[in-house]
Amino acid sequence: MQPTTQPTTQPAAQPSRRQAWVLAARPKTLPAAVSPVIVGSALAAAHGGFALGPALAALAGALLLQIGSNFANDYFDHVKGVDRADRIGPTRVTAGGLLSPAAVRAGMVAVFGAAALIGLYLIVVGGWPILAIGVASILAALAYTGGPKPFGYIGLGDLFVFLFFGPVAVIGTYYVQTLRLTLDALLVAIPVGALITAILVVNNLRDIETDRRGGKMTLAVRLGRQGTQVEYLLLLIAAYLAPLVLWAHSGNTWLLLSWLTLPLAVRLGQTITTAQDGPTLNAALAGTARLSLLFSLGLAAGLLL
Repeated sequence: MQPTTQPTTQPAAQPSRRQAWVLAARPKTLPAAVSPVIVGSALAAAHGGFALGPALAALAGALLLQIGSNFANDYFDHVKGVDRADRIGPTRVTAGGLLSPAAVRAGMVAVFGAAALIGLYLIVVGGWPILAIGVASILAALAYTGGPKPFGYIGLGDLFVFLFFGPVAVIGTYYVQTLRLTLDALLVAIPVGALITAILVVNNLRDIETDRRGGKMTLAVRLGRQGTQVEYLLLLIAAYLAPLVLWAHSGNTWLLLSWLTLPLAVRLGQTITTAQDGPTLNAALAGTARLSLLFSLGLAAGLLL
């Protein structure tokens, strides 16, 4: 008789340092930075004011601000003891020991510094309003989880994400190319901000229990699971009503191209109202980020057509 052997389980390989930095940047969140620039630039083009240089600079600045914000959240949540061993979301590099707190803090400073350098060009183009937007954006990214009263810890994160990824980002992108403000810029910013806020809502829905234990009183913790599910659905409804308002305002039927993404939104809504486990909610988070990008592309195409 041949002796039996038990299979051995190999430990999971640790990510390389480069992979750890990519993980810290959280690539799946980056559509949130791209969508407002796409829509703002499309509106500028529709109004005859598209400018390639400022548009590309706005895109690069938005991506750097998003990455810097992700580094800041990773660092500050670890320092404040929110990221614990029972976390069910994606691995945080600081809490997981993949990168030292000092390294993540230095990366955060470097990325925000690069965003500020790009901002100097945009300030030359757009003047003091762009300076105000840039300073406010960096301060908001830091204050989301940093400082003595992080607004992400007191239930104000959803509001600030809507404002900075909706009106501020879209109108700022439009303004730096056209040097003017219009009601249209505000109207197209609303659905963009709503869908990007929905990404945060999924994240906070997933983390309700661990955030509560860590003292992070997000709006999801305050509303509870059912209330947060309702918030998500209301954000989707607001996003899909906005093109109808824009259509009525402008008479441009092509704006309804964004409605081609409605089946994806319906599936995500069904998932959010039934899912309880972390992996399903992580997939819904990535799906909501994809929805925000596809919706924005449809809206941008409608504006150009």
